[in-house]
Amino acid sequence: MSDHFSCRRALLAITALSVGMALGTHAIAQETAKKSLLIGATAGSNYDLLQKGIVPQLHKKGYKIKLVEFNDYVQPNLALSDGSLDANFFQHRAYFDQFTADRKLALTAIVQGPVAPMGVYSKKHKNLQEVKAGATVALPNDPSNLARALLVLQQAGLVKIKEGLNPLRVSELDLAANPRKLRFLALEAAQLPRVLEDTDFVVINGNFAVSSGLKLSQAIVLEKTPDQYLNVVAVKAGNEGTPWARDLAAAYRSAEFKAVVDSDFAGYAKPAFLK
Repeated sequence: MSDHFSCRRALLAITALSVGMALGTHAIAQETAKKSLLIGATAGSNYDLLQKGIVPQLHKKGYKIKLVEFNDYVQPNLALSDGSLDANFFQHRAYFDQFTADRKLALTAIVQGPVAPMGVYSKKHKNLQEVKAGATVALPNDPSNLARALLVLQQAGLVKIKEGLNPLRVSELDLAANPRKLRFLALEAAQLPRVLEDTDFVVINGNFAVSSGLKLSQAIVLEKTPDQYLNVVAVKAGNEGTPWARDLAAAYRSAEFKAVVDSDFAGYAKPAFLK
């Protein structure tokens, strides 16, 4: 009798394994054959780059695309991780690396894309010669963009960052010199354009500057953007080899996309393959 039950248990186990493998194979096949994509982006230039330069190419290849607009830097990655999105395009490489490590998210960057440079803006001053002692400067409060903003201020000659530090991790506590005794106000990146009337200078991420109606040409200082601050397209780990992910990455590398960037997004920092 025990042999009978042992055989039956073994048979059930084999059946369950076969069903599981079949379901897994079906899921992989579905992912491979996917033709409807949900892509997230933050408001402004990132959304516009997708809408003007990427979506038309994917439509020609038979894809149905829905763009989902976000107004913060946290939800797009969480939505991608939980399967609510297929891909997103909103973050630079430095932020992506830090956020996914901190949150332990299994996401993969598949291609770089353009980014609107970070800039120093003001409604009270026309140039940096007008910076007075104790002037208030608003900055983004997430660590990677705070560090990036301080690098822009150093580029402008307003502060000096201590040597030997990781430039992607510095904060206002890591300044070797702040000769004009600037006072820093750290806020959520999306809120920065709203405090232009209340502060002397605001260091704003390019996409939120554009979405608020500012032009890059209005910046008193415009970032010389290093490669780690170029935006990336991200997908869930394991999806990077699917046909749809390869088609998405190829669209960013295409001559059609380069033409759109050159004509409609002048002044944007670009990866080498778009120059």
